[in-house]
Amino acid sequence: MRNRDVAAWTSAVVTVLVATALVSPAAAATSAPTTDRACPQLSKKLSWYGQNRARLQRVIDERGTCSGHHGPRPVAAFDWDNTVSKNDVTDATIAWSLKHDKILRPASWKKTSKWLTDDADKALTAACGTAVPVGAPLPTSTDTDCTDEIFNIRESGKTMSGAAAFAGEWNHRRTVPQYAWVPQLFAGHTVPELESYAAHARREALAAPVGSTQTLGTHTIAGYVRYYEQQRDLIRTLQKAGFDVYIVSAGSEPVTEVWSSGRGGVGIDRAHTIAIRSVLDSKGRITTYNEGCGGVGRTQGEAIPYIDGKRCWIDRDIFHIKGKSAWEKQRWSKRIALGGGDADTDVTFVGDATGAHLVLNRNKNEVMCRAYDNTDGRWVVNPMFIEPLPRKSGNYPCSTAAYNRPEGGFGPVLRPDGSVVPDQADSVY
Repeated sequence: MRNRDVAAWTSAVVTVLVATALVSPAAAATSAPTTDRACPQLSKKLSWYGQNRARLQRVIDERGTCSGHHGPRPVAAFDWDNTVSKNDVTDATIAWSLKHDKILRPASWKKTSKWLTDDADKALTAACGTAVPVGAPLPTSTDTDCTDEIFNIRESGKTMSGAAAFAGEWNHRRTVPQYAWVPQLFAGHTVPELESYAAHARREALAAPVGSTQTLGTHTIAGYVRYYEQQRDLIRTLQKAGFDVYIVSAGSEPVTEVWSSGRGGVGIDRAHTIAIRSVLDSKGRITTYNEGCGGVGRTQGEAIPYIDGKRCWIDRDIFHIKGKSAWEKQRWSKRIALGGGDADTDVTFVGDATGAHLVLNRNKNEVMCRAYDNTDGRWVVNPMFIEPLPRKSGNYPCSTAAYNRPEGGFGPVLRPDGSVVPDQADSVY
């Protein structure tokens, strides 16, 4: 190939890359894929919706080792529950723990969360009783009233009678009390103990048939969990292509680590797993406090990896952004290349990705408004790989009530230029 032919070919490749908006103009000038090296490939035996496999493969090729890129490794980050796994591993762990009397009676239910209401305190005290000594296991395997009350508050933020379980003020894009309450429920246990409960739950959930359910008191919940093989393959392919791959979850960190790094998992070690980190006491026992981020210190849950909190932990732990700046959207080189999620809890960090925003469709308003509006052309929407949801009836209320306001409530979803995202129809299901 003559020099001018090479120049023309290079120019064409750069134009295509910039046009597809998968890499920055500067990166496109230096990161054209080469043809003389092997590029790790996503399995063609695993089904993806439409052209999604090809779109993700393009990001891998352009941003990974076969691009000839030299410098910091590109980063990919995934939510865990219902993104890498089908069903919620936190719920699986809570369910196993309740069935095996692993929740310890607190000295005061009211003190387990700074936002727990008097109604919730009274409901938990009435349901779980005071006969068990403080610090001893509650008999939740047989006391279904106690099991019901605990799980209902975790699931809905309400008592069994329908009263609000949490009240007060918090930033609704940085935390949600019922999520923060999960590790608080395990106060008094050591991290290895909680890990063992998660491991037991994992074995049972993986052995249970797809579609099976289990009963907790009067609640019926999913009885099984599965790793999505497509996501396992995507993660491994990214790693082979030179990406640093992280999990960023709003679950308890020891529980998430059991699933991400355990035998038969997805090959993401503990150092690459980020979730709610409980503060331990002098004897190594979990307390009702957790570590904060972005200038927020140790609190009872004021900042957790939740919506904007996931960005904060990524900025701090991966890109070493200090202080309050970790809450802000960073420049191109300090952002992940690929992000994957399934819910509004993931919308901020997935939206920060510079290469592709992968979303599994669970009919969650804010994230699906962003995905279907697809302002930058990088959103990749896929139905859940196991038991996908049917098409959502009606449109997503993007123009009026899909954005989760920091002060609570909902408002219109806005584009970067300030314009309102119009209501969107569900089209990938």
